[in-house]
Amino acid sequence: QVEFVESGGGSVQTGGSLRLSCVYAGINFHQEPVGWFRQAPGREREGVACITDTFEITIVDSMKGRVTISRDNAKKTVYLEMNNLKPEDTGLYTCARGMRLGNYRYSVREEEFAYWGQGTQVTVSS
Repeated sequence: QVEFVESGGGSVQTGGSLRLSCVYAGINFHQEPVGWFRQAPGREREGVACITDTFEITIVDSMKGRVTISRDNAKKTVYLEMNNLKPEDTGLYTCARGMRLGNYRYSVREEEFAYWGQGTQVTVSS
């Protein structure tokens, strides 16, 4: 069952920008926290940012200042805008649904999320 479809990846040079989109295929998108993750070749998947149904935002420390996450409930879409991209940002970016209940403060850890999309590839060249 596909819940998310990501797009917007591509190849950019160092210092470039990209805006990724994550479209939700389910019904109650406005109730769902959504997180963005990335996985570089040979490395484990790591969290990037998360936005809850109440628009609370968590961005991991390594990405603060370069990433903005937002959502448009009418379009069932979460956006990840990335600026000043570096070669180490290269990877497969995927989104997933947050699974914690109530007013949970997400840390953007993999175990907090499920129903992963297929991802969109980001490649940053030097």
